[in-house]
Amino acid sequence: MKIYVFHVNGMHCHACVLLIENELKNLPEISRVKASLKKFNVEITGNFGDKTADHIIKDLTEVLSPSGYTLSLEKSKHRAIWSDFKIALPIAAVFITFFIVLQKIGLVNLVTTSNVSLGTAFLIGLIASVSTCMAVVGGLILSVSANFVKSGDKIKPPILFHIGRLVSFFVLGGLIGALGSAFQLNAVSASILNIILALVLLILGLNLLDVFPKAKKFQPTMPNFIGQKIHNLKNLNHTLAPLLIGIATFFLPCGFTQSMQIYTLTTGSFSKGALTMLFFALGTLPILSILSFSSLGIHKKTESGIFFKTAGLIVIFFGIFNLINGLVVFSLIPPIFNF
Repeated sequence: MKIYVFHVNGMHCHACVLLIENELKNLPEISRVKASLKKFNVEITGNFGDKTADHIIKDLTEVLSPSGYTLSLEKSKHRAIWSDFKIALPIAAVFITFFIVLQKIGLVNLVTTSNVSLGTAFLIGLIASVSTCMAVVGGLILSVSANFVKSGDKIKPPILFHIGRLVSFFVLGGLIGALGSAFQLNAVSASILNIILALVLLILGLNLLDVFPKAKKFQPTMPNFIGQKIHNLKNLNHTLAPLLIGIATFFLPCGFTQSMQIYTLTTGSFSKGALTMLFFALGTLPILSILSFSSLGIHKKTESGIFFKTAGLIVIFFGIFNLINGLVVFSLIPPIFNF
């Protein structure tokens, strides 16, 4: 057994850590694997025979490359592709302007310190579903489908997965909302939580831009061992395993999910919390459904840089809007938006 340390290119968040570890730990040559977002590397203990380090890197990169990761001996310098903003900025500006116009005429309600409309929750879910943070969920879906494909059942497992996911987001979202009512959050407490939500959105947006790599280290997440336990459920062969895995995705380390959970706590209502998380889950459904029945991966597209930067700018807009309204509540700044 030898210990190897390789640098990882393509890591974005704590979900990437979980995905890399689970992709590598089941390889026969590897006995232990530990990925680090802080150092952007992976430490591997294994017996690779007489293979050179370059040969090992080539073999492991073949395993990880479908998920968007590559390994190297030397730490590669992060290079921001600023040219993508030439297209991403106008697209994001048009989208934000259109969204504000709809809000002004009363068709939708933008994120405020007291309300996230169901439409907004759906939109954030749509953005989350194509972000690298959801790679773990997509990987789980594909793994569940693969585990049942030998039996010829290609339709039932993903359907059960999505049913479990939607039901869990509705029920557990409602419980979080009800928990908020038990604490009887006042206006000040709710505003503090909304400022936290704004900061989480800003970090998520910066990560999607992929121009400030250090921001990835500040993304909040649940303990890694919880994600590992949930991810290991994919190996179950029971008929209801997909349903159980879908329910468990509520606890996976996705920053977008956790930002919505923070907001749901402020609602103080079972029904509003349940509907908010349900519409967020419905927003993730279109892309995750495509993943269920195909090998589509948005991160493999040549236009992925432009796409992620556009999504990042929109998320940052939501974060700034929420942060400004939170600061207005505390009279730290005068009102800027009048929607």
